[in-house]
Amino acid sequence: MRLRRLAHVVAAIKPAAGGRMAASTAIAAALHLALAPLPAAAQQSMPLVRDAETESLLRDYLTPIMRAANVPGGTAEVVLVRKRDFNAFVVDSKRIFVNTGVLVDAETPNEVIGVLAHETGHIAGGHMARMREAMAKAQLIAALGMVLGAGALAAGAASGSSDIGTSGVVAMGGGMQAAQRSFLAYQRGEEEAADRAALKFLERTHQSPKGMLTVFARFADQQLLAARYADPYAQSHPMPRDRLTGLTEKAKASPYFDAKDAPALQARHDLMRAKLIAFTDNPTSVQRRYPASDASLPARYARAVLAFRLGDPAGAQRQLDELVKLQPNNPYFWELKGQALLEGGKPKEAVAPLRKAVALAPQAALIRIMLGEALAATNDPALVDEAIAELNKGVAAEPNAGLAYRHLAGAYARRGEVGLADLATARGMFAEGDVANARRYAARAQKTLKTGSPGWVQADDIVSYKPPKL
Repeated sequence: MRLRRLAHVVAAIKPAAGGRMAASTAIAAALHLALAPLPAAAQQSMPLVRDAETESLLRDYLTPIMRAANVPGGTAEVVLVRKRDFNAFVVDSKRIFVNTGVLVDAETPNEVIGVLAHETGHIAGGHMARMREAMAKAQLIAALGMVLGAGALAAGAASGSSDIGTSGVVAMGGGMQAAQRSFLAYQRGEEEAADRAALKFLERTHQSPKGMLTVFARFADQQLLAARYADPYAQSHPMPRDRLTGLTEKAKASPYFDAKDAPALQARHDLMRAKLIAFTDNPTSVQRRYPASDASLPARYARAVLAFRLGDPAGAQRQLDELVKLQPNNPYFWELKGQALLEGGKPKEAVAPLRKAVALAPQAALIRIMLGEALAATNDPALVDEAIAELNKGVAAEPNAGLAYRHLAGAYARRGEVGLADLATARGMFAEGDVANARRYAARAQKTLKTGSPGWVQADDIVSYKPPKL
């Protein structure tokens, strides 16, 4: 399990002629800050978690739901955000962002599946596209208030009447408030539509909606005090207790309300949670949650991860060896064993377990990239070709894995292929958003690569890249 960061890309607000921001732009900026669906400030980076085991499980949760929803393209990528609060959201039709807090708190697969079904409801309903239309309507309402208010302010200044000037301020504030309430009402409607869609998707896949009710009950309990004093018309989501009440009757009408998660799926869920908790929680909390007296497989997995985290390589390897004996066909036990050896400075010893993990999970590009990294880190000339092959297969499936390109560049350099090394460096920089330096390395690569060759064409794509206008 590794962390990476994703910087938000936002359009800069340019000043209008005369050094002042145009009124419509100012309104758009104010509404964006007040009403944008992303909860984090746009300037901050988002800490993302990459883990082959977790992502594989979430794909298995999501795929049937997406099929039931008839979403074009068949599926979406689930992106894990390292945040402890229980939250998930979509920003487009291709990605569902899920906080790690969802997975830590969800005791059953059904709870997570309910969350994914809700977010799929947003995608299937085209809510992101319609949100832009609702934003435009809200901006129009705010603009009208701004114009009327500005007119009143000007009239007040000309006449010397403070009453007229005050009415202008009130009009401007009222316009912004009306715009905000209009947009929030739209959002509440879309949330309710996504809830209804989720119930349909769960019924089509013969799954229980009970997990959704559990999630909403948790929300209602957490927000009980705050909800007592909240203005229901100033919320982006329906009030938790009202939402739960509205869903309960419909959910209980499902013929699959009492359906249970398959035991094998629950077992995978428990292992995933243990791993995630052990990697992200406070070590003391992990030890309390999974004490030595707990002989369950998830607890043993968590303690092996914790030993790795706390710098006890011998203890980690001993516990991982025991896990491998219990489940020799579990690729993620082999993966963690290889990762612990690799990050413990023993790349040559990491190769065998990572080869085993790749053999058991050949579609897991992240594990394949780690194998390529271990092969390259051995500095063994006999392993360079294999390292290049594995890294190229990995980045073909994970083109944004910036670190993988650095290992690929090093492997090409050891083989004396300077042009391909420069190209790999350029691709890594491009994946990480450093377009200027990516162009420089790509241009350098073109000087040594054969014109028209696949590598030369890839370099040319980077050199000639023009960012989209926002």
